[in-house]
Amino acid sequence: MPIRVMLVDDQVLLRTGFRMVLAAQPDMEVVAEAGDGAEALEVLRATAVDVVLMDVRMPRLDGVEATARICAGPNPPKVLILTTFDLDEYAFSGLKAGASGFMLKDVPPGELLGAIRAVHSGDAVVAPSTTRRLLDRFAPMLPQTGREPQHKELERLTDREREVMILVAQGLSNGEIAARLVLSEATVKTHVGRILTKLSLRDRVQVVVLAYETGLVRAGGGGAA
Repeated sequence: MPIRVMLVDDQVLLRTGFRMVLAAQPDMEVVAEAGDGAEALEVLRATAVDVVLMDVRMPRLDGVEATARICAGPNPPKVLILTTFDLDEYAFSGLKAGASGFMLKDVPPGELLGAIRAVHSGDAVVAPSTTRRLLDRFAPMLPQTGREPQHKELERLTDREREVMILVAQGLSNGEIAARLVLSEATVKTHVGRILTKLSLRDRVQVVVLAYETGLVRAGGGGAA
């Protein structure tokens, strides 16, 4: 079954360009479009969608608020934020709202397609190092939790899971984490899955955001003492 994609952008020409790229893929299908966040919410009530490509700066209801409302619903589709500028504060807000990642609008088609497939598969590994860089820039906006991470949910993690979470937040892939900790990649994947389950997170991007919010990882990518 092809990946069902929804395009949300107030620029018709941009939606047309994305639709042409996606239509050429045998494993993807554009099933819906919307010109702003409010229209997107209306369309989603009647249309089954797997991945939403969401612009942020739109009339009526912007992409950040639309993303928050979508992700708060039952069995929500994955959301990829589309932004014009790298390290845009809107992309940061989108991740906080529950998006699985963000992409630049001028991203090469191959990278966009790869991101859609990654998000749909549940990995949501959309430029984790870029996500970390984004959070490094906006870390001052996050609540200050003191010297030690203060978050009850983190107490559910084993020492090894906590270690894996720090490395995920630093932007390492499963393979890189496996090499660092001298584990098999399958074992790392199991640890990541348990972290997501214990902390009620949707994907790795939310792991990164939570690690910054709790102080488990500091700006610059270092783990807390």
